[in-house]
Amino acid sequence: MTNLEPEDRRAVARSRLAHVPATAHEDVLAAVAQVARSLSARELDMVRAMTSLMAHDIDHLDDDPVLVQLLEASVHGNISTIVHVLANDIPVDRLQPTTAAVEYALRLAQRDVPSNSLVRAYHLGQNEMMSICFEEVKKNSNDSELDFAVLKHISDVVYNYIDWITLFVFDAYETERIRWIGAKGTVHSSTIHTLLADRSGTTTTFEAHTGYLLNQNHLGVVVWSDGSDSTTTLGSIDVISRRAAAAMRSAGPPIVTAIDRRTAWAWIPLGTRTPTVDTAELAAALRLDQSTRMAVGLPGKGVDGFRRTHEQARAAYSIASIPGTPVREVLGYGDKNVAIVSLLAQDLDSARYWVWETLGTLADDTPNAAVLRDTLHAYFAHDESHLHAAQELNVHRNTVKYRVTKALELHTTSGDKLDLALALQVCQFLGALVLRPSQT
Repeated sequence: MTNLEPEDRRAVARSRLAHVPATAHEDVLAAVAQVARSLSARELDMVRAMTSLMAHDIDHLDDDPVLVQLLEASVHGNISTIVHVLANDIPVDRLQPTTAAVEYALRLAQRDVPSNSLVRAYHLGQNEMMSICFEEVKKNSNDSELDFAVLKHISDVVYNYIDWITLFVFDAYETERIRWIGAKGTVHSSTIHTLLADRSGTTTTFEAHTGYLLNQNHLGVVVWSDGSDSTTTLGSIDVISRRAAAAMRSAGPPIVTAIDRRTAWAWIPLGTRTPTVDTAELAAALRLDQSTRMAVGLPGKGVDGFRRTHEQARAAYSIASIPGTPVREVLGYGDKNVAIVSLLAQDLDSARYWVWETLGTLADDTPNAAVLRDTLHAYFAHDESHLHAAQELNVHRNTVKYRVTKALELHTTSGDKLDLALALQVCQFLGALVLRPSQT
């Protein structure tokens, strides 16, 4: 082991901590493999249900759509591994942790999410996994003695896997936490977080530590990378924040703090100015690459404005960062309907059912319904002008007229035109997240 790198030595040491269940009889292993095949067929449903449970029941895990996406990837990786182990009788000490599981632990460390949230998620997942396995064995029960042996083997495997993986990711978390604290010492993180959280505190300490004046107008910004471009770093995100400040003709350099290695919060000082935020112009000035995005608030004055413009930028971010939603390079809280959609997005389940109730069959996740929704949305966006909607959609005016008539015929649910237009806008922003799944 003397020729190994420190991290490699730690990985070898951790693998030795993995406990391997005693070898079971062939009939038990065959029955366990059958359970695993049944679980594999419903794997995606298990992932979604378990992710939703963790995100709602554990503090800090649903603070950000990106975190929830990473949580789902981690859950998927762990469930797939457990199913694979059960199906093929693979010893736990031969496994390697999934990339998603490790990345999720690192991201929680970077965001200062308590480590107990990470550990609790694994134990909650273990309990849910065993409940599912118990129901699966019970459903196909033939021999109580065999069933008991099967459940015992599954329990041993799941327990030992969770014991091993939690040791691994917790070690990764602690190592990253130490590294991250040392790496971001110049970004005033704790000072900024204190100001955002403590509304009764003094601003003197903040200004002394950061050199940023609070008695002026501010513009809150969130800049992040979606991860598709490995060249995007905190350094490049910081540069983008400063380019945004220049585009907004700031009164000085922005203050920037890293949230994780792909996300930063920034405030642009505006002095006495309260400019209009045109996100289309800002996007044109920034020329962001395909992996980098920005959300902005509205100008706010003083310490309360510092907090409020940040809240607005995060509200816009909460929409733009939801996986699967339409991509905009820059999304502003002041953009049409962003504020109201961000409120609806805070409770996606309620928003989804409201969209279904308001749109009726137009809420179906089908190509035909999508065409009708897009046409009706363009029609309302252009003050019910068939001509202007046709120009936006690049189709004939009569095509728009036919589609609008068809859409309104299908829209048989109650609600006024404002509700209908807003529900269509929610679909534009949130996409498949609020649509009724196709039955085909």
